[in-house]
Amino acid sequence: MIAIINGLLIHKATSSVIVDANGVGYRIFVPLTTFYTLPDTNQPVTLHVHTHVRPDAISLFGFGSGSEKEVFELMLSVSGIGPRLAINILSGISAEELIRAISDENLNRLVSIPGVGKKTAERMILELKDKMLKLSASDVVYKDNGDIVIFDSTKDDALSALINLGYKSHRAREVVDKIVSVSPQPLTLDVLLKKALKILAG
Repeated sequence: MIAIINGLLIHKATSSVIVDANGVGYRIFVPLTTFYTLPDTNQPVTLHVHTHVRPDAISLFGFGSGSEKEVFELMLSVSGIGPRLAINILSGISAEELIRAISDENLNRLVSIPGVGKKTAERMILELKDKMLKLSASDVVYKDNGDIVIFDSTKDDALSALINLGYKSHRAREVVDKIVSVSPQPLTLDVLLKKALKILAG
């Protein structure tokens, strides 16, 4: 089961990208929220991947952060929501806003998302509210410096990726903590990794 792909972005479109990882090109479907954070082509990229297996196909769905992937997978547990609709939902609303909308039972916000009708929105609230409340309480925000808000999972995922690349755990954590502490805005996983690799390679 593929969980993370780290490689060279050789093609990108609004619905899918192709990442070359060790000579193998993987086509990965992405939501617009992830697409807008992608680097230019022929640049390194890291995506969190959900592998969807059907009798006739294996499809990969990629995300810029572990938290976005987690929200996507929670949506798949809702009756009537498949991976394509879940991707479309995350193209119309950020993972953070979706968590808030479901937690607050904001039906109007949910039905404003393209492809989501009233019945689907009601099922999302009914089946996901408790899970989203737990996610909101335990995983959503990490306050580091004043108004800066960083996703815990993004920081942890960056550390995991750096360790997998061969860097020592204590050094990787030291670099990531430093980058987060001085950042004036939230960082995506890709940006955080780029900054960390630049420092570690220096």
